[in-house]
Amino acid sequence: MSKWAWGLAATALLMGGCATKEYVHEHVATELKPVNERIDKVKSGSDAIGQRVASNEAEFRGQLNAQGERIGKNEAAIANLSRNAQEALDRANAAGKLAEGRFVQEVVLTDDQLRFGPGKSDLSDSAKAVLDDFAKRLKDEDKNVYIEIQGHTDSRGEAAYNLKLGEDRASAVRRYLNMSGGVPLHRMSAISYGESKPVAKNKLRAGREQNRRVSLVVLK
Repeated sequence: MSKWAWGLAATALLMGGCATKEYVHEHVATELKPVNERIDKVKSGSDAIGQRVASNEAEFRGQLNAQGERIGKNEAAIANLSRNAQEALDRANAAGKLAEGRFVQEVVLTDDQLRFGPGKSDLSDSAKAVLDDFAKRLKDEDKNVYIEIQGHTDSRGEAAYNLKLGEDRASAVRRYLNMSGGVPLHRMSAISYGESKPVAKNKLRAGREQNRRVSLVVLK
């Protein structure tokens, strides 16, 4: 073969090789294009998920902080109610009033619910409606319970007077639950704390209203 023929053949081979490489690159690029597109979509979706997770985490932390604040504000009141309930439980256990000897619930009826007049122990119509609902719930739940009715007052007047007033109000609630609600008398007792266990400041009118209350401690 002449030199010219060898040169022509070599040129053809080189041109063919270049064409083959270009074809391979184009083919690979074509095949990878949808793969790259899917990768981009997955990455975009992953970024969006990450943003949602971060947003939800911030919202969750906010809810936890708000809940913590509410718990902190109520700790003092809850602690006071728990002491009253524990004292009631101790008295009931000492008197042999309970079968299982455990606390069930405490229902606090405030002045705006009972609406006792100043220095009075007569139950208003609104107070009777609240007590009717309480007695009905006891019947519906069919609980063999013992109830200590605790009377509380504000600090106006003499301490001895307030002690007697708290007892009169607790006794009025006990009589009504028996006569109207059908709760047996031997399942209830009345006790007065008078002004000794305030839950708010007596210097303020709103505080005195909170302190004038009757607590129904339900034990089993």
